[in-house]
Amino acid sequence: MADLQRTVDELAARLGHPLLLEDRVQRVVAYSEQNGAMDDIRRDSILRRRTTPEVRTWLRAAGIHEATAPIRTAGAPHLGLLPRVCVPVRHADGLLGFLWFIDAGPSMSDAQVADALAAVPGLALALYHESLASELASHRELEAVTGLLLGEQDAARQLIEAGAFPQAQAVTVHVARPLAAEPSDSLRLALEQGLLALRRRLSGHHPLHLVRYDHGVLLMAGSALAAADLHAAMPVPVVVGVGRERAALAEAAESYREARHAAEVAARVPALGRTTEWARLGVYRMLTHLPAQELHPGLEGLLADAQHLPLLETLETYLDLAGSAVATSRALRLHRTSLYYRLQRVEALAGTDLKDGGERLALHLSLKLARLSGRYSPRGLP
Repeated sequence: MADLQRTVDELAARLGHPLLLEDRVQRVVAYSEQNGAMDDIRRDSILRRRTTPEVRTWLRAAGIHEATAPIRTAGAPHLGLLPRVCVPVRHADGLLGFLWFIDAGPSMSDAQVADALAAVPGLALALYHESLASELASHRELEAVTGLLLGEQDAARQLIEAGAFPQAQAVTVHVARPLAAEPSDSLRLALEQGLLALRRRLSGHHPLHLVRYDHGVLLMAGSALAAADLHAAMPVPVVVGVGRERAALAEAAESYREARHAAEVAARVPALGRTTEWARLGVYRMLTHLPAQELHPGLEGLLADAQHLPLLETLETYLDLAGSAVATSRALRLHRTSLYYRLQRVEALAGTDLKDGGERLALHLSLKLARLSGRYSPRGLP
């Protein structure tokens, strides 16, 4: 990039005309000191690193993508666009980018345009090398992050030596899982866009990311990202799992395992919220490893009939509150007599005894397992 910038600066000084260099998709790559005529489009391009869609459409219609020699484009007052000279930058018949001059105050002479055209081979080579380096770096990072999450110790060393992550920093892993039922290419693209936006905004935290089949992964130096920031960056609704902070990048695989587990639980148990930390999962840390069909036999009949949902909600609240009738009545806004009636109905229908500690434990765990499997979804109503 330093060679490319130096070439741009030298060309602008030789021509006495400021310039801007874009890649083939019209992202700004480099620009010289802007000491001549300037319009709002040039200012926005420099500030935002890209022109607006309307301007790109206008310039495409002027034939810049098909041009093999310099062309002059007309101004567009309605877009705030001054006339320009566009010099296409090509290598081996492939378009690599565009060299832009504002053709006003004063206009460029034919000799200046010819001089700019003579600089194209050097610019093309620099752009080509820059493109290769960028793609290679991205590919190597992708491989290294993939290996890191699989527990390959050498992957952490590669990322640290490449300057992608600081050696002495802790790491926290976040997993974003779309709420949509089925993974798709469009969902993966949305995850990629959201994670890239976060990386640009959080560059000081040395973020790394990876998009997998049904979820996206964000690694950050230090502690967890604020939930609101992560959700705001995602183009699609997601649930987020957060692993525990680990002391070194080489331990990221464990934080990733926890974050993925937490995201899976959050997707199955909406009551936990859209962001769930593994450390706060409580009993759900263990239950996801148990077979969903291993429920208390007395609950099967209650789960099979929707009219029994109020009984299940009452039972779960009662067990969550350690069998306190006072606390349960208050939480459900239910008269104590009605509460006892419901609990007696549960005992009769489930063939259980709520005074038996073992039965209470089995019922409580079974209700949480039923939540995870989707067989039980409480309404949160008395």
